[in-house]
Amino acid sequence: MADADKTGSTRGLVERLMSAFSGDPQNQEQLIELLRNFHQHQIIGADELFMIEGVLQVSNMQVRDIMIPRGRMIVLEHSSSIAEIIEIIAESGHSRFPVIDDDKDDVVGVLLAKDLLHLSLKTGSRFEINDYIRPATFIPESKRLSVLLKEFRVNRRHMAMIVDEYGGVSGLVTIEDVLEQIVGKIDDEHDDDDFEVDIRLHGSNRYSVRALTPLDDFNDYFKTSFYNDDVETIGGYLLSQIGHLPIRGENFELEGFTFQVLNADSRRVHLYQISDNKLESTQENS
Repeated sequence: MADADKTGSTRGLVERLMSAFSGDPQNQEQLIELLRNFHQHQIIGADELFMIEGVLQVSNMQVRDIMIPRGRMIVLEHSSSIAEIIEIIAESGHSRFPVIDDDKDDVVGVLLAKDLLHLSLKTGSRFEINDYIRPATFIPESKRLSVLLKEFRVNRRHMAMIVDEYGGVSGLVTIEDVLEQIVGKIDDEHDDDDFEVDIRLHGSNRYSVRALTPLDDFNDYFKTSFYNDDVETIGGYLLSQIGHLPIRGENFELEGFTFQVLNADSRRVHLYQISDNKLESTQENS
């Protein structure tokens, strides 16, 4: 009987929350607000809310927003020996590698580390890299993450090369990069925050910046003079300015910059996307 009363109470609460919108939510903002009310009233948990918001965010994001830029790609050269290849695999800890010919614009395929495992069982066999290269997938920077995730699943691919409008390789993206936008950062034994790049340029006026970036480094890079004696990172500074913990997908403007939260959980922000409004204005008027 108690379970029935609880079910009826929950149903009544859901109906009251839905009625606040005079029916079904009309857009994503209303839907997110409704879901947060559900969480506030303990109808759904924090983890469920976090992942649902992540799914909604992915539907609005493009590959360029999360790609690993060209300069940070770890690649294998087509002419490399098996010893050189194994050394790179061991040092990086990655499982998939673009294989290039002349340069990073000339990607000839992808090599999976697991495909080389059986070589240890052979003695005296000649290594020919072409026997192990798999076809590479190429996608535009503008492809939506939701579409890419479906293509990854259907085609059973885990990595795609990203090309710009001129056909050059601008970076790569993996299925893990997409899933992290939904479930949060996925750490493994090879991840080391000491080797993360704090500030990355993703276009003429689009940057991703780790919240733990030292405030002095941020000021040096963007020629700003942000200062707060009580904080040491750009994430801490932004929190002190806006006065609340921003949620994933939230946008706000501050001192000539637009900040968007790319990755966050219930405790802290991990990654921001930043654009310089003054630079955009200059580009529009030129």
